[in-house]
Amino acid sequence: MEEAKEEKVYRMPLIGEKAPAFTATTTQGEINFPDDYEGKWVILFSHPADFTPVCTSEFMTFASMSDEFKEMNTELIGLSVDSLHSHIAWLRKIKELKWKDFEDLDVTFPLIEDIKMEVGKKFGMIQPGQSDTQAVRAVFVIDPKGIIRTILYYPLSTGRNFDEIKRIIQALQKTDADSVATPADWRPGDDVILPPPSSTKAAKERAATKDKDVTCLDWFMCFKKDK
Repeated sequence: MEEAKEEKVYRMPLIGEKAPAFTATTTQGEINFPDDYEGKWVILFSHPADFTPVCTSEFMTFASMSDEFKEMNTELIGLSVDSLHSHIAWLRKIKELKWKDFEDLDVTFPLIEDIKMEVGKKFGMIQPGQSDTQAVRAVFVIDPKGIIRTILYYPLSTGRNFDEIKRIIQALQKTDADSVATPADWRPGDDVILPPPSSTKAAKERAATKDKDVTCLDWFMCFKKDK
């Protein structure tokens, strides 16, 4: 009797871990991750299927923001389980569509052909509770060292919030550059949060600070003007 093949079980990567490496065929040729993206921030995102309305609206939005992300040293990588030929046909159709202020859009970032679901499974993008044959709407924000910094998941029926995805990149870059944190609804230019004091003495000094750029609600919650 022929032995049944044991299916490989993948563990979804977590925030703070190295993003899984992969080589993939895309609409922009073969890519090797993370080697091809050394020193770059990466937004790796999956969508359920080509030629679907929610996904089409998302790709039009991503395409319209591509230059904004590049200015932030951030590259986009899309993925679905459709074939390369399906991807190409869909992206050509997107260029013909007009929605909101979007028209004549070229999708210049790579879209991964993942028919065997090899990349999708490595990142937990295939979730049987939703579908065995489609990827969910996942977003992985990966820093220049290849570390996963943010994970977002959306149901099949809900389009992503692209302002929030951009804001996450901005907030992470701010916290890395200045060793601060960002409060709720933070936007570039807003006050940032100083790390809490690590000793009783430091807490007393923080509460009594004369720094005009620092405002403390209490010893553990101090804001600083973002210059």
